[in-house]
Amino acid sequence: MITVAGSVRSPLAADKAFAYLSAFEHTPEWDPGTPVVKKLTEGPVAVGHRYYAEAEFRGKRRSLVYEVVDLTGNHIKLRGENKTVISEDSIDVSPDGSGCTVTYTAEFQLKGLLKIAEPLMKPAFMSLRDPAMNGLKSTLDAKAAV
Repeated sequence: MITVAGSVRSPLAADKAFAYLSAFEHTPEWDPGTPVVKKLTEGPVAVGHRYYAEAEFRGKRRSLVYEVVDLTGNHIKLRGENKTVISEDSIDVSPDGSGCTVTYTAEFQLKGLLKIAEPLMKPAFMSLRDPAMNGLKSTLDAKAAV
């Protein structure tokens, strides 16, 4: 398994940050590696809700279908899958003074023969972290300034 994680601090209040981030369809606004996310389930976010996503990885777009598998407090976990990978993404938002700290963790499990290549693929997955964390911070900070 390949784990990619990062944290950012923002002046945006924790409840507002979580409300925004738990609506997974907002992901393309801050993560350049995920340019497309469409909500497949109507209504407010809840366990069982599904999303269609396209992720850019190594110059190609790959589609995944994500499902919300946990939604408790200021924590959401989604599981995405396609024929080559299982992705589990967790977002945790904690109050931090008048703002918040957001921790985003993505765990990737490659399938089939690709599993053997996990150690070689880790740098490519790790390269997704900084652009996503920078986009997350700038987007949340901009929302705090409004």
